[in-house]
Amino acid sequence: MPESTAVAGERRSATTLVITNRKGGTGKTTTSVNLAAEFAASGQRVLLIDLDTQSHCAVGLGIQVARGEATVHNLLLDPALRLRPLIRQTQWPGLDLVPADPLFDHGAGQADQTRLAHALQEEGLLADYDLILLDTPPSLDVLLMNALVAAQRVLVPFVPHALSGEGIKSLARVLFKVSAGANPELRLLGFLPLMLDRRIGHHRGVTEGVAHQFGAQRMLSGVRCDIKLVEAFAHRMPVRYHAPKSRGAEDYANVARKVMTMLAA
Repeated sequence: MPESTAVAGERRSATTLVITNRKGGTGKTTTSVNLAAEFAASGQRVLLIDLDTQSHCAVGLGIQVARGEATVHNLLLDPALRLRPLIRQTQWPGLDLVPADPLFDHGAGQADQTRLAHALQEEGLLADYDLILLDTPPSLDVLLMNALVAAQRVLVPFVPHALSGEGIKSLARVLFKVSAGANPELRLLGFLPLMLDRRIGHHRGVTEGVAHQFGAQRMLSGVRCDIKLVEAFAHRMPVRYHAPKSRGAEDYANVARKVMTMLAA
């Protein structure tokens, strides 16, 4: 288990970043795994919590989750369960994971939208890490709401095609509702276009449309198409370790640096 690195008498608090989009297939897990690896490689202590029942963060980080093993989804089922014992160390220093349960029923669990936020605070995990990343399912249910209530900033990956705008608009309505009620600290950090090819007019048009609607300062440079990102999951490791000279590794390294700058602003 990670030990707190806070200086005696000083309480350090992690920044909690949720990576989400109401539309499926937008690269949320690819982004979560690779940004978590980039942040950890830069010396940050990072906890990645996988709320998506596909449980692909464990695959991308080489973690085996045994059948029946307690996961973050059990936290929503059992009010007595603690989050800290669910943390798994990865093979990369500074990077830990709380895995997901692929058998979790989205209709199960308590309706408490504050369960994750309270666990992070009450168990001292906000003092143990610099960054906490939350990977989410696209469904609007107790899993997504727990992530949004626990987070401070929101990063939205999207694929630049015609339907992307609908998923973003749907998410924006949810973010407004949460920030106006359960979590006033929640703020939109930015948008990250994935599988981006700026030579394609449609890609440029969709990306420019999002930038125009939400502000160009919130648009990150993007991640280009790269088969190495897919291969990295097959090899159960982040792309910076599987193919460090690939376009995918270069792009995620650039995105991580920009995100850190935006978080510090």
